[in-house]
Amino acid sequence: MNRPRRTAKLSDLIRPRTIGFAVGAVIVLAFGTAAIAGNSGRTELAQDVSAVGEFSTPTAAPAPAPAPKKTPTETFTTAVATEAVPYAQTAVDDPNRDAGTSVITQVGANGVRTKTFRVTLHDGKEVSREQVSDIVTTPAVDEVTAVGSYVAPVVEAPAPAPAPVDNGCDPNYSGQCVPIASDVDCAGGSGNGPAYTGGPVYVVGTDVYQLDRDGDGVACDA
Repeated sequence: MNRPRRTAKLSDLIRPRTIGFAVGAVIVLAFGTAAIAGNSGRTELAQDVSAVGEFSTPTAAPAPAPAPKKTPTETFTTAVATEAVPYAQTAVDDPNRDAGTSVITQVGANGVRTKTFRVTLHDGKEVSREQVSDIVTTPAVDEVTAVGSYVAPVVEAPAPAPAPVDNGCDPNYSGQCVPIASDVDCAGGSGNGPAYTGGPVYVVGTDVYQLDRDGDGVACDA
């Protein structure tokens, strides 16, 4: 059976194409938006990576500026130092002291020397000192020793009495014969003998009979 042929309408031809074009446009728009979003994400990721890199790399701190050099405060003071001045030792002759003996008649004592200095300080610390005076404030006292020089004269031993002679006269006397007896007195004197001698009689030894009363060496001279 033959069916009648259908004639296409203009509206039927245009509608499918319009719908296809609209769908295509939507798809293109969707892909474009995704691409833009993708590019934006990559850009933000690159920025984040760049930020992380900048944070992780330390930056060297600048060197501190040198501190200005401080000029020290200069002050002055005075210092005093003392030292001993040794005493000298001297000896003097003492004729009243026996030779070979000595004695200290004056005790020695050290003196004192005083030195004064001008001291320079920087911030309270000593950096130099200069001597400005040197004076012996206490003189030393010398030690004096007396050295004896006295020598006693030599006393000669008395000559031994002469031996008695056989003439019966005592050899301790001369000028007159003084008999050897228990006692002898000057003739004409107050003595009672038993023997007597005339004068003058010179004592040449020991006056055994004590005839020389005045000790002038001459007996029985009155």
